[in-house]
Amino acid sequence: MHELAITVIGPDRPGIVADVAEALAGAGANLTDSTMTRLRGHFAMTLICTGAGAEAASLALESLDGVTTTVRDVGPEADAADTGEPWVVSVHGADRLGIVAAVTRLVAAAGGNITDLSTRLVGTLYVLIAEIDLPAGASEELRERLAVAGAELGVEVTLRGAESEIL
Repeated sequence: MHELAITVIGPDRPGIVADVAEALAGAGANLTDSTMTRLRGHFAMTLICTGAGAEAASLALESLDGVTTTVRDVGPEADAADTGEPWVVSVHGADRLGIVAAVTRLVAAAGGNITDLSTRLVGTLYVLIAEIDLPAGASEELRERLAVAGAELGVEVTLRGAESEIL
């Protein structure tokens, strides 16, 4: 069975998610993981699909007007031995160059893995929310380093434990 990583980017419009999903379903691609967002009037979607081959999925997506797509084969996810403990990093403050780079570098240095990250600029307020997995016992040192970075950047940075999701 094929497993595909697919990206779709283009101007946002009503029905674009349905169009992408229908095109892929028509090609026999089952959406297993996906994320979609609207970025300043642009649609961006990343998906993992199973079933269809890359050529069939690419051909199906060609029917969509005004979007750019990429399709590539990927292997199945390896079983992760220990993903760590779930945490959330939040940043609020004035926008400035280097916020994402500084925060994500500190998470990486602590052995953390970013599992989801989003940023928004609303007027002059910049907001970053990152879901991360940290090795056990790494949170206090990371919290201290994030506080220092936040002070240097002039933003408020918080690290808190993530609440379990109930599916």
